[in-house]
Amino acid sequence: MTQDPGPAGFEGTTRVAAVAAAIQARIAGRALVPGARLPSIRAFAETMRVSKSTVVEAYDRLAAEGAIVSRPGAGFYVAGPTRPLSLAALRPALDRAVDPLWVTRQTLEAGSRVLMPGCGWLPASWMPEPGLRRGLRGLAREGADDLSAYDAPLGHAPLRALLARRLSERGIPAAPGQILLTDSATAALDLVCRFLLEPGDAVLVDDPCYFNFHALLRAHRARVVGVPVTPTGPDLAALAAALRAHKPRFYLTNAGLQNPTGATLSPAAAHRVLRLAEAHDALIVEDDIFGDLEPALSPRLAGLDGLDRVIYIGSFSKTLSAACRSGHVALRAEWVERLVDLKLAVSFGSGRLAAGLVHRILADGSYRRHVEAVRTRLAEARGATGRRLAAAGLALWAEPRGGLFLWAALPDGLDAAAVARRALAEDVVLAPGNVFSLSQSAGRYLRFNAAQCADPRVFAVLERAMAECARAAPAPAREPGAEAGGGRPGRSGAALKSLP
Repeated sequence: MTQDPGPAGFEGTTRVAAVAAAIQARIAGRALVPGARLPSIRAFAETMRVSKSTVVEAYDRLAAEGAIVSRPGAGFYVAGPTRPLSLAALRPALDRAVDPLWVTRQTLEAGSRVLMPGCGWLPASWMPEPGLRRGLRGLAREGADDLSAYDAPLGHAPLRALLARRLSERGIPAAPGQILLTDSATAALDLVCRFLLEPGDAVLVDDPCYFNFHALLRAHRARVVGVPVTPTGPDLAALAAALRAHKPRFYLTNAGLQNPTGATLSPAAAHRVLRLAEAHDALIVEDDIFGDLEPALSPRLAGLDGLDRVIYIGSFSKTLSAACRSGHVALRAEWVERLVDLKLAVSFGSGRLAAGLVHRILADGSYRRHVEAVRTRLAEARGATGRRLAAAGLALWAEPRGGLFLWAALPDGLDAAAVARRALAEDVVLAPGNVFSLSQSAGRYLRFNAAQCADPRVFAVLERAMAECARAAPAPAREPGAEAGGGRPGRSGAALKSLP
């Protein structure tokens, strides 16, 4: 059979192979489960814009491979046991070099030679190693329970009591009995998703947002809907429209120091978000893992709401130790017992050793001193990184009040994914905007971690990658009547303040 363009998304393959691949992708993504009836030959031919004979041949091939079975007079059905879930089949097709999970693997597997301005954590040298060692020695001197026993269902009681006091400082009225410990913030969010979601439920997320939110929600078979972000919070008109149109189970957001933009929720926006959630009977899941890096606390939805329709998630992985993972969930009292049952069913418990270590460091006062010093270092690093980005021709979308991240736009005509691929060849891992964007509308943006940008090689490699991409890009078409040597004006600073 001759090679032809194939249907959209399957260019370069035969039409029969493209149709078969489309069905296999649906099976891998569990859109079609064992026993499910395949689309009729006529309907799928129209969907794929191919002839009915092409679909017949593709179905015959899949039947010969045992992927589907034919039932005379009833059509074709998926055969065999459920396939292992493929997250790749659930997301938009992206170049593997800018796939969000690929970015995660590259940063986690990076050797000492690799620079990681696109990662999401502090350098190891910024972490309180002496306090961690002191805490571990203290645990080792105490009874065997902290070293070998399972923890209580809710988690380490002394840590929960201390967390209740810390949350009260943020205006969040959580008693120790309303706080459930988990092994990380990711584990906490996974538990909340198991608790709240049924397959097909809609969930709203910021656009852009932390890329792992996309992957985790899709693993729970949720319908993920993006809401554009502004420097003061979500676009309220878009949020209202999404709530009306999709009737989501919950809205997942960062209230303080939004990832990746560094934006901070304003008091007016926070009140409006809560009113909209109440009007549309939606819950809010508030992820606050970067909250301790905020110099002055911005509003917390959980505090304004009193944990009525807001579930609050926190962690110390970003500020204390990624090797000692301890997360927590605070929620309304009547939901705690059911969430505990679910935690016991899926993980049996949480790490008592990690919780004991976190408690020791929080209780002796060293953690407070540590985060104060980190905030000061981050302010200096953000300033230096911002100046270097401006010198390289990038423009900040907003000026963050604190935290790790700067969200910066490349000059017009440059694609962040292409720049990231070229930088990777020189052992620099960047974070292109579209790995964070559900709508794929952040192709000119990069997220920079100011704490990881001290090495001058970061900017040398960035500028070389940008120059190589600029040389490789096709020359822009001249507008009718434009003078020779003239050019279209670049995007204004005001436009950079609009949604990415």
